[in-house]
Amino acid sequence: MHVVAVLALDGVVAFDLAVPGQVFGTTTDAAGTPLYETRVCAPPGGAASAAAFGRIRIDSPWGLDALATADTIVVPGLDDVRADPPAEVLDALRTAAGRGARIASICVGAFVLAAAGLLDGRRATTHWHYARRLAERHPRVQVDPAVLFVDDGALLTSAGVAAGIDLCLHMVRRDHGSATAARTARRIVMPLQRDGGQAQFIRHEDPCDTGAALQPTLAWLEANLHRPLTLDDIARHAAVSVRTLTRRFREQVGASPLQWLLAARVHRAQQLLEDTDLPVERVAAEAGFGSPVTLRAHFARRVATSPQSYRAAFRSR
Repeated sequence: MHVVAVLALDGVVAFDLAVPGQVFGTTTDAAGTPLYETRVCAPPGGAASAAAFGRIRIDSPWGLDALATADTIVVPGLDDVRADPPAEVLDALRTAAGRGARIASICVGAFVLAAAGLLDGRRATTHWHYARRLAERHPRVQVDPAVLFVDDGALLTSAGVAAGIDLCLHMVRRDHGSATAARTARRIVMPLQRDGGQAQFIRHEDPCDTGAALQPTLAWLEANLHRPLTLDDIARHAAVSVRTLTRRFREQVGASPLQWLLAARVHRAQQLLEDTDLPVERVAAEAGFGSPVTLRAHFARRVATSPQSYRAAFRSR
């Protein structure tokens, strides 16, 4: 079973610490068999979470030595980004990276990865409020303050709070396909539509303000992915101008209408490739790409593989 080790150091942000267990701990295959084992790893004597968010004492049967055998290591944020992590922690992370373990950070956990030198020469992100500080302290890191998360292969970083959930769901999707990730998202009541390139700055509308809410339009788009939709079509359904539609999409989902539509179409293609035996031509049509050539181009850009290779990897799971 895939082992996920979550690093719990003094001053850890409790929400960040809980996210991996919530996501990976509820991920199962279609028969209900768990696919991950989550281990919270603390230094000798345990740790305590950040006082500002409610101090919690953390005692775990797993110590730092458990990082040596984990398949994935998740580093949550710490309350003091100015302090250097213990040397033994940095050494353990470097050793894990050297043997090929996947290592991910949530929020300001990126500072720990940067302190270990793991992000040197790589693109990474963190909470927008700390992005400049990360770039100044670690100038060899290519800090992108705008995105939700960055997948750089074996090293992944995410922005603040809910972006950690997006990142963990992304890893589930990468490991086991979109159907499994969607099943996990439903269990934790989380929409599976936020890709890493979406913006951190998302304004959540008052749920009572139905005139400004995008949910009816998003549901309509999901039901009509096969149609050749334009911006004018989407704005007409939402009963707003194209300019207003674009502004609301940026504010509420962190992407333009066409960016969101493209991501939804790729997700639909993934589901069809996993769950059906439809030929690629039909998958392209059902997902709204029109032709297999267009599907392959967008699929390669967003999933980094071909539809055929994706089906071969995930169809039997």
